[in-house]
Amino acid sequence: MHKVDYLSANWLIIDNNNKIVKRSLKYIKGVVYDFGCGVRPYEKDILEVANEYIGVDWGETLHGLKADIVSDLNKVLPIESKMADSIVSFQVMEHLCEPQVMLNEAYRILKNNGYVVLTVPFQWWIHEAPHDYYRYTPHGLKYMFEKSGFVGVKIKPNGGFFTMWFLKINYFSSRFVRGPKFMRLLIKAFLIPFWAINQILAPLLDRLDKNPVLESSGYIVIARKD
Repeated sequence: MHKVDYLSANWLIIDNNNKIVKRSLKYIKGVVYDFGCGVRPYEKDILEVANEYIGVDWGETLHGLKADIVSDLNKVLPIESKMADSIVSFQVMEHLCEPQVMLNEAYRILKNNGYVVLTVPFQWWIHEAPHDYYRYTPHGLKYMFEKSGFVGVKIKPNGGFFTMWFLKINYFSSRFVRGPKFMRLLIKAFLIPFWAINQILAPLLDRLDKNPVLESSGYIVIARKD
């Protein structure tokens, strides 16, 4: 799992993503391909339920190249059809200029009755520019997955309105951490308690949000190849 730094402005979303991965492990088995694997933060956890983990990423990744297969996810992948029992991809699809190609390839590579588990942002700031192309609604995700051939598409929000809003506030306030090292440390000393309170309160206040799918920071998608 990703290490959670409780002094950061965004530890809540990292903690949420870790919990999402833990809950989704029941859909993962056998040979697992991780599309956009980055530094492979979930490899150890996936191998607790799977037999083999294969990381796929492109050569220009900003996270350090640790892929077993180096390939552009916007294009046809050098992987034979029906090789995977499961496919995962975490916070990657927004960085693809041709995301439908990746979903089509996931369907091709997946064995029958295999699952894909994928997370994407919705209400989120631009990051890793210029390779940040899209934000996805549940309706758009369902359309794209079904277009590739997937069935039983399930989409769930990653937190509600308050998680989304407080994280936006925290990211905005983190821009004020600048200047000489002493000044940055001083500013962070004031902001860290503010960030912590926001992120502790957000999940509690999310209980007031009766329809979190409308304004979530992002979504998890679980779909099956028939």
